[in-house]
Amino acid sequence: MTGAATTAAGWRRASGCLLLAGLLAFAVADLAITRGAPGAELARMAGGFLRPDFLATGALWSALANTLAFAFQGVALGVVAGFLLALGWHRRPVRPLAASVRAVHELFWGLLLMQVLGLSSLTGVLAIALPYAGIFAKVFGEFLEEADPAPAAALAADRRRLGRFFFARLPLVWADIKAYTAYRLECALRASAILGFIGLPTLGFHLETAFREGHYDAGAALLYLLFALILTLRVWLRGPLIPVYLLAALYWAPPMGQGNWTTLVRFVTVDLVPAPLARGQGWPALGDWAWMLWRDQVGPGLWHTLVLGLAALLLTAVLALVLFPLRSPLFGNRATRALSHGLLVVLRTTPEFFLAFLFLILLGPSMLPGILALALHTGAIIAHLMARFSEGLRLRADSARGVNRYAYEVLPRLYPNFLALLLYRWEIIMRETAVLGILGIHTLGFYIDSSVAEFRFDRTLVLMLATVCLNLAVDAFSRRLRARLRLKETRT
Repeated sequence: MTGAATTAAGWRRASGCLLLAGLLAFAVADLAITRGAPGAELARMAGGFLRPDFLATGALWSALANTLAFAFQGVALGVVAGFLLALGWHRRPVRPLAASVRAVHELFWGLLLMQVLGLSSLTGVLAIALPYAGIFAKVFGEFLEEADPAPAAALAADRRRLGRFFFARLPLVWADIKAYTAYRLECALRASAILGFIGLPTLGFHLETAFREGHYDAGAALLYLLFALILTLRVWLRGPLIPVYLLAALYWAPPMGQGNWTTLVRFVTVDLVPAPLARGQGWPALGDWAWMLWRDQVGPGLWHTLVLGLAALLLTAVLALVLFPLRSPLFGNRATRALSHGLLVVLRTTPEFFLAFLFLILLGPSMLPGILALALHTGAIIAHLMARFSEGLRLRADSARGVNRYAYEVLPRLYPNFLALLLYRWEIIMRETAVLGILGIHTLGFYIDSSVAEFRFDRTLVLMLATVCLNLAVDAFSRRLRARLRLKETRT
C-alpha cells in the first residue's frame, strides 16, 4: 500500500472513530425539550429581532465602552506576556505553563479573580489577559520556530543574539503576529461581552437581563451592536490608531481592583486549602473529602462535559459539510452564496455562550441547547474556511455538477483540511462546553459556579484543575492524531 493510500485509510479510520464516539454521545445525552411552547417563544423572540429597541437600555454606551476597554487592555497585556513566553518556547517549563493558563476559560478566570479583586475593571482585564497570554505564547512560539533560520545564520557570528532576533527572525513573522493579534482582538470582544454574565458591566450583563425578562427587542439591539462592532473591526482597527484606542481604554476603565494584599493572602492560604486540612482533620479526612468531590461533582462533571463535547463535535462536522458548499464559488449562484455568507457571518460572530443562552430560553435546560450552540458556531467557522479553501480548486470544464461534483470532485480534495480543522477545534469545543455549565447545563462549569456561590473555593480549585486536565488531554490527543494523520496544523 502506498503512502498516500495509507494516509487516506488513516483518515477513514479516524473519521469512523469520531463518528462512533459522537453517535454514542448522542445516545446517552440529555436531549429533552422541557419548555412547553417553544414555537410561541421563538415567535416573540423573532419579533424582537425584527424591531430592535436601541433606546431601551440606559447604560448601553457605557456597557459598549467597558466591552471595548476590557478587550483592548486584555489583549495588550496578553500580547506582551505571550510574546515574552514565546521567546522561551524552547524551554520545557514554558509550554505546560502556557497550556495550563489557556485551558481555563475567561469566565472561570473571572469567577476566580472576582473573589480577590471584586467586580472591578482589573478582574475583566485579567480574565482576558491570562488565557490569551497562553494562547499568544503558543502561537507566537510556533511562528518563531517555523521561521526560516537562514537569515539569522547569515548574520555575522559576532552579532549579538538580541540583534539577530530583531533583525533576522522577528521581521519574518511580524506580519503573521499582527494578523493573529487582530483576530484575537475580535475574539476578545466576544469574551469581554460574555463577562457580563458573571456581573461585570459589559454588553452581556444587559443582554442577559433583557432576554431573561423577555425584552427581546432590547436584547436584539445589544446583540446587533456587538455584531456591528465585530464586523466593522477591519474598518476602524488601524495601526496608527491602536495606541489611541489603548490610551482611551485605560482612561475609561483604569485596571484597578477592589481587593488588597490581605485579601489575596487569605484567599490563597485559607480559602483554597481543602476543608479537611483547613480544619486540622488530617489526611484520612482529606481522602474522604476527595472521594466525595469526585463522586458527586468531578466525575459527573467530566462525563457530562465529554458527552456534550463529543455530540457537539459530530453535529459540527455534519453542519460544516452541509454548509460550506452554499458559500463555495463552485456551487450555487451569486444570490445563494451571498445569503449563505450572511448566515455564516452571523453564526460565527455570535458567541457560543450567547447562542446557548438563547436556546435555553427556547428549549429549556438540557444538553440540547449547548450542543446546538457549539455546533452552529463552530460549524459556521469550519464551513467558512472550507469555502475559502475551495476557491483555490481548479476543476475541468467537463467536471460533474451538483451532488456528484460535491462528492467526487470537491470533498475528497478538501477532506484533509476539514479533518484538520475539526480536530483543531475539538479542544476549543471542550473548553467552551465546560463553561456552559454557568448557564445551568450540568458540565464542569455548573459545579464550578455552584462552588463559587457557596464560597467553597477549595472545591472550585479542584474542579478548575479537572477542567484543565480534560482540555490538555483532548488537546494532546488531537495534536497527536493530526500528526499521525499528517494533517497540516491550522490556527483559527
